[in-house]
Amino acid sequence: MIEAAMIWNEPNNKSHWDPELDPDWSRFAEMAMLAADAIAQVNPDVTKVLGGISPIDPAFIERMKAFGVLDHVDAVGVHGFPLDWNLWQIDEWPDKLAEIGAVTELPIWVSEVGISTFGAEEIQIWGLKRTAQLLIGHATRVQWYSLYDLPAAWGATTRHREAEGSSYYRHFHMGLLREDGSPKPALKEFAELAPQMGLVQWFHFEDPRLNDAVSWMKRLGVTQLRTGLSWADSFRPDALAWFDRQLEALGDFALTVTFCFTPEHRGLMPHHTSPPLVPDEFAGFCAAMIERYAPYVRPGPYDPHLPKT
Repeated sequence: MIEAAMIWNEPNNKSHWDPELDPDWSRFAEMAMLAADAIAQVNPDVTKVLGGISPIDPAFIERMKAFGVLDHVDAVGVHGFPLDWNLWQIDEWPDKLAEIGAVTELPIWVSEVGISTFGAEEIQIWGLKRTAQLLIGHATRVQWYSLYDLPAAWGATTRHREAEGSSYYRHFHMGLLREDGSPKPALKEFAELAPQMGLVQWFHFEDPRLNDAVSWMKRLGVTQLRTGLSWADSFRPDALAWFDRQLEALGDFALTVTFCFTPEHRGLMPHHTSPPLVPDEFAGFCAAMIERYAPYVRPGPYDPHLPKT
């Protein structure tokens, strides 16, 4: 069910990895390498992607290279939201890809890109079209964030100041569907871009939108999907039953699964952005999920009587 495993989400984003606990990212680098090796040991065919970075920062990639992380992964991810958070313009996308390409020869995945409808729904239509023009064919993979708006009742936390792009209220309006499931105008435009452009949709624990999301994605012609499995959620009662249901429902898509979120009781501090007390435990979670949902299928013995393909 899983073709690619992404190791963490936005590790250079202070709202997703606590910089006070790991100011030089050395703890993250150790954890990422352990996780990548654990995944490869279980199934060497799964593509290992360094968690999509936000902001797009070549210095961070160079730091990961210096730690040796890039020797353990197959691709690097970048995330960009130039109309909502980033302090650069949408037409700078080619330059941003070139900045990362200058410091690594690994394939570059734009594993999260999106436009909010906070200001006007028409902006999302224009932004989607322009994003497709700038990225499709120029990045190894492009994945649009997201299918659904976030429910307004959900909390959202950020460590960023407004001047750093912390307009986080926009985060609730990134979907192609509104919170009530009704389509926005950009949905029709996205349907014309799938499957060239994949989709990102996170599901919270026992998310009631799961089945409707699958129906919508099939209707849209989505083939590539990025989602997540939470290490923190794995300690909830009946966690495996939920993971099983989620992965079974998503089994018709080429899945990139992001592994992230530290359980409060296993972090240096009780927060999901904390480095783990024991980084091998995160690696063990990644390996267990790959073993369960993407077990390695060994090629059969060579048979000279079979026709060549």
